[in-house]
Amino acid sequence: MDFELTEEQLAFRDLIRTFSRRSIAPVAYEWERSGRYPTEIVDEMKAMGLFGMLVPKQYGGIELDAVSYSIVFEEISKVWMGVAGVLGTHSMATRILATDGTEAQRARWLPGMATGEIRSGLALTEPGAGSDLQGITTTARRDGDVYAVNGAKTWITNARHATILPVLVKTDPNAKPTSRGISILMIETATPGFEVGKDLPKLGYKGPESCEVNITDCRVPVENLVGGREGSGLKQALSALEFGRCNIAGRAVGVAQAALDLALAYARERRAFGQPIAEFQAIQIKLADMAMQVQAARLLTWWAASKLDRGERADLETAMAKVYASEVALQSALESMRVHGGYGYSAEFEVERLYRDAPLMAIGEGTNEILKTVIARQLTGARGPGT
Repeated sequence: MDFELTEEQLAFRDLIRTFSRRSIAPVAYEWERSGRYPTEIVDEMKAMGLFGMLVPKQYGGIELDAVSYSIVFEEISKVWMGVAGVLGTHSMATRILATDGTEAQRARWLPGMATGEIRSGLALTEPGAGSDLQGITTTARRDGDVYAVNGAKTWITNARHATILPVLVKTDPNAKPTSRGISILMIETATPGFEVGKDLPKLGYKGPESCEVNITDCRVPVENLVGGREGSGLKQALSALEFGRCNIAGRAVGVAQAALDLALAYARERRAFGQPIAEFQAIQIKLADMAMQVQAARLLTWWAASKLDRGERADLETAMAKVYASEVALQSALESMRVHGGYGYSAEFEVERLYRDAPLMAIGEGTNEILKTVIARQLTGARGPGT
């Protein structure tokens, strides 16, 4: 068993780390506080090929392995987690097409998505359906060579900048079981009847927009049905979410590592009672706990990603990685704030942003509570970790 990255993965990590420190870190504080969209950063990520991380090379992508994919999100999230969101759901949309799209759909959209010329996201969540995707009410009624789509989505990251979105719909609202009536349609955002509503105000996760989407009598060509057959949408969405948990876990590790780094730096610099507070056992215990948890979260993430790279089923492993890493991010952000004392509560210190960003990872790509039930079902069934 090898716990080390390959030379290629190390070189790629260094590339992303250099980019993040050079192009994101210097502007993160000001742009995040003002709500400025990171246009220049997005353009640089396009030039680096990061919008094509999960796009096969034959369509112009760089086709990263899952471990490297998680590293991208860790390194970017160390300096500004919001920027990672620009890539997150876009990459999951490309994966849906790469794994489940028809050849015509892949040839039509993936080359542009790989360069970032075509931007995307993932339109699953609805006002009344988050974790329970079978509870969606958006419908797509077949009418000749088009579907008439009606419904509403919410919390759709990248919606305002998207050219096209995979939208989870019910093509047969009366299907039993319900999953057999769920499909994914690729809907171009310029289609009449497709309207991006307001940007939702957020505690953290600033940078990318998260929007409401309203769909009214939107007529979508039948050839935009992912995979060319109805009833496969839930499976396609859950497969994308399984892979996407590596990006959420990676983001969580990045936020947790940043919290640890800031706590270490502050503890060495801050003096009390005639010595650096890093000399006090109470602070040392906090730092030691954070360091152990961050490294455990990182290795758990790489372990889960490695199973995906081997083409093995990994819903249990990715759920474990996402849940554990996100809880570590929450705890590390809080502990780092405590190490900073009163300054940790100040908006002038970076740790305050980490505290606002960390909760997203416990919610996105399946809430931790839902994922714990997924883990428990696997443990009590036929499959346990490592089998």
